[in-house]
Amino acid sequence: MTGLTTIVTGTQGINASGLSQYNILGSRYCYYMITGATSGIGAETTRVLALRGVHVVMGIGNLAAAKDVKESILKEIPFAKVDAMELDLSSFESVKKFASEFNSSGLPLNILINNAEIMACPFMLSKDNIELQFATNHLGI
Repeated sequence: MTGLTTIVTGTQGINASGLSQYNILGSRYCYYMITGATSGIGAETTRVLALRGVHVVMGIGNLAAAKDVKESILKEIPFAKVDAMELDLSSFESVKKFASEFNSSGLPLNILINNAEIMACPFMLSKDNIELQFATNHLGI
């Protein structure tokens, strides 16, 4: 992840204290949750938010990929606050489990970025027997 990205240039001058208007619970950090954070726009958004001092929780389906993203961010930004929690948006059971575990963590949630999606996949059904793309992109959120 090198060079200036749109996310970097679009957040110039922003830091966690500048995001305090969203930090209604008065905690030290501003807490963002982002889905689909293990590649592309999601990974870069996670990196830049961490760079800006935001505590980021990645809601992701692949914990190994999340570990790689987190390690990459920590190499560049040793002070980064990045956590990963398992979340499969195509499964109601996984969404409920994620919500329960997040609530149990005691962390506040100031901003949710719904970045995860699947597109143009062949017809498949989710574990809940719903068309996979619809289940992931609409119902899981």
